[in-house]
Amino acid sequence: MPFDFKKAYRALYQPKARPELVTVPAANYVAVRGQGDPNEPGGAYQTAISVLYAVAYTLKMSRRAGYHMEGYFDYVVPPLEGFWQQGNGADKSVFRWISALRLPDFVAAEDVEWAREAAGSWKGIDCSAAVFWTVEEGLCVQSLHVGPFDTEPATLSAMEALLCSEGYAWDMGKSRLHHEIYLTDPRRTPPEKWRTVLRCPIRQAAGTAE
Repeated sequence: MPFDFKKAYRALYQPKARPELVTVPAANYVAVRGQGDPNEPGGAYQTAISVLYAVAYTLKMSRRAGYHMEGYFDYVVPPLEGFWQQGNGADKSVFRWISALRLPDFVAAEDVEWAREAAGSWKGIDCSAAVFWTVEEGLCVQSLHVGPFDTEPATLSAMEALLCSEGYAWDMGKSRLHHEIYLTDPRRTPPEKWRTVLRCPIRQAAGTAE
């Protein structure tokens, strides 16, 4: 049976619809960095997603392509994830983001490099922006958000209430980012049923005991 991140890491990919504190270990991704309105048709964000899936499925089918990775096994390409460096304000054209797909532990940087070149050649698209990326999020607060993206502030407020009650504070910056995991395809699901994991880094609040 193919390996499925959502089943293997339920606490991280299928959280409950209420805030909780989690410690997230290091994970490897194929990722594309960019800036722009994620809703712009044919914009940088949509292009990044196309590149990510082209590389990810090339890796998944690598054995058929004649490229053998040690420890190869079949796996389900996981849901799209987004790390947001600037997600507030009305002007979405200035949003900075890292779009990413998680990789199995056996996939190395050189495998992503091979898949990037192979996918670009086979599909005739520029995949040079895709890179191997490792991130260790550490201590975070997370919750499942159900509904359109524009209603996320209500869920984030509930997350903030929990961390404040537990003696923690937000800890977002250049290296610790607001993280979203998109469990549903917005093209096939009505907005009121969209399911998104919201995850934000936190730290011990000043003046609280360790």
